[in-house]
Amino acid sequence: MVDFSLRAWTPVFASLERVLGSEIFRRQHPDWREDQRRAVEEVCAAGEGRVWVAEVDARAVGFVVVELDHPERSMGEISMLAVDPDHQGVGIGSALTEFALDRLKDAGMTVAMVETGGDPGHAAARRTYEKAGYVLLPIARYFKNL
Repeated sequence: MVDFSLRAWTPVFASLERVLGSEIFRRQHPDWREDQRRAVEEVCAAGEGRVWVAEVDARAVGFVVVELDHPERSMGEISMLAVDPDHQGVGIGSALTEFALDRLKDAGMTVAMVETGGDPGHAAARRTYEKAGYVLLPIARYFKNL
């Protein structure tokens, strides 16, 4: 899963670098591949029943991670979603999103949250979440080289 997630996120981080410029990007994400590799390995190793995997022909092609970050507010979160680039565009991301929403409902959550970027590299993710019925809260985050 680590390998296909890194391939899936390569164009996303390339988009971020184009938007931010190389200097700011390198400060924000000095080794994004290692950071993402570690993040995927950590959630998979946690064994808390919060990672679900999509398979095609018994091969992992996508995964989603769910967090119950704010149970006092009955709010859960999709904290990570990745689909193998060789299997994108066929509904796997949407199916994983719907599956995750069902798991949040099963856990008693009444609100789901997800965060993604507003840059071109995250356009497919935004479409997936909007199709699932998420409402966009525009947030501005600015960066400036000093």
